[in-house]
Amino acid sequence: MVTFPNIKINIGLNIVEKRQDGFHNIESVFYPVHFSDVLEILPAKETHFSSTGIAIPGALKDNLCIKAYELLKKDFQLPPVQIHLHKVVPIGAGLGGGSSDAAFTLKTLNNLFELGIHPTQLETYAQKLGSDCAFFIDNKSKYCYHKGDEFKNLKLDLSPYVFVIIYPDIHISTPEAYAGIKPKKSDYNLMDIISLPITEWKNHIRNDFEETIFIKYPLLEQIKVDLYKKGALYASMSGSGSSLFGIFDLPIDVSELKKKYLVWTSNY
Repeated sequence: MVTFPNIKINIGLNIVEKRQDGFHNIESVFYPVHFSDVLEILPAKETHFSSTGIAIPGALKDNLCIKAYELLKKDFQLPPVQIHLHKVVPIGAGLGGGSSDAAFTLKTLNNLFELGIHPTQLETYAQKLGSDCAFFIDNKSKYCYHKGDEFKNLKLDLSPYVFVIIYPDIHISTPEAYAGIKPKKSDYNLMDIISLPITEWKNHIRNDFEETIFIKYPLLEQIKVDLYKKGALYASMSGSGSSLFGIFDLPIDVSELKKKYLVWTSNY
């Protein structure tokens, strides 16, 4: 069975407080975008994971697809499987690629072996794998809070717009991103602001990581400026970076950008 684990972007990201467990509570809007990896899972004689495309660092036992398989295997009689991941989405880019791979592994196993796990229960499993993994179970626009693993449904349809996502080959780890953060309560209600016209978002919606990340990596701030110069209605860093995205009302020429960066666009 082949599936296509897609990314998400963060429209706004407020770090509101540090939790006693060391994590942070956030407020954000997660929006799914169809820039994806390719995941294939098949029954096999023994469980094996392989990958192509972008190299995946770390030990096999720490791989999120394998963790997802082992998590379900504890509660269900899963046979051995062959998992192959063609990795397209860059790692450490703030796009949730690894979390999506994990969530899609859960969903694919559920469908392939007809386990009958309800989506709500799949979200509970996904929460054990990572803070934003659960989002990719329903995979629809959500207002996210707590660790980014609890949601409120949100009516947000950006399908008429053109997305441009730029990855400048800078890896920012989660600990690095949070190192400069001073949590604070938001001075606006993101649920209210997101209902405003997109042209108003840049005046109200912020990503708290940008303040410190842009100081350390000025190229990222310049890319955001350039996206606005090219006509973006809204531009921002996604998650903890380093990818940036712009939302446009018309297709744009990205040929020059592709000479310097990894660029994905919904132009086509």
